[in-house]
Amino acid sequence: MDLIADIIIVFLVTVGIIFTIVTVIGILRLPDVYTRAHAASKSATLGVMSLLLGVFLHFWWNEGHFSVALLLGIVFLFITSPIGGHLMTRAAYMAGVEPTKLTVGDDLKEAAKKHRKESNKNTPDDN
Repeated sequence: MDLIADIIIVFLVTVGIIFTIVTVIGILRLPDVYTRAHAASKSATLGVMSLLLGVFLHFWWNEGHFSVALLLGIVFLFITSPIGGHLMTRAAYMAGVEPTKLTVGDDLKEAAKKHRKESNKNTPDDN
């Protein structure tokens, strides 16, 4: 059982390191804020979750210590990181940050126009 546990732990840590390296490469090489945020939120979440799960299993199986804090860290990271990445890219879009010329579609354009029209209608005139 110890060999199987160690193989699972090493696999999870290795997957975490690979996803973290992919995150770094994505942030450095991708062309605009939207694709960089995608790389940072999605692959970093998987990388850090794999590392935390590997650490959790190591301490549980090899040391006999069940860490609720690590489990909570995994759950909160899984919930907050993708949502944070989504909110940052939406804020960048609403602030007018242009995507790269390689972008194929813009599904948020109509919603942004509607939002700007409504927010301009709700602001009082300075006349």
